[in-house]
Amino acid sequence: MNVVALSDTHAPRRWRSCPPRVAGHLRDADVILHAGDVCVASVLGELAAYAPVHVVKGNNDGPDVVAPETLELTLDGLRIGMIHDSGPAKGRLERMRRRFPDADLVVFGHSHIPLDEQDEPGGLRIFNPGSPTDRRRQPHGTLGLLTIQDGALTRAEIVPVT
Repeated sequence: MNVVALSDTHAPRRWRSCPPRVAGHLRDADVILHAGDVCVASVLGELAAYAPVHVVKGNNDGPDVVAPETLELTLDGLRIGMIHDSGPAKGRLERMRRRFPDADLVVFGHSHIPLDEQDEPGGLRIFNPGSPTDRRRQPHGTLGLLTIQDGALTRAEIVPVT
């Protein structure tokens, strides 16, 4: 299963329409995970034209973005938790383990700082795809590519799109 992870698209200020390099990755997606700050619901419709979308509410999302604060789902046997703001960097892994005790992977956003971290082999993995449109102090806008097979995350990659 090919999964594209996005966060912090910040439409319409930063995302007027799907950037071509983002669309190139979305064409191969079986599922899209958006970790919040879509800002306007029309982006979700645009993304859904590529693949089913799972989204959590971000702190900048408007009232038309109907999404839960957290989400737990299973994709091809992999247990995934989603949240927009995972809190401060210090203690993040432990905090996400407490928040999502059954998860193998937690996808989050908010900071716009890409992160792929695991506490130990086979332990909880936390993943922030960064932002494809608002890189802030990062060298590139980014998104995440995940491959899931038989309950295992076989690939997690943060790729530049700007």
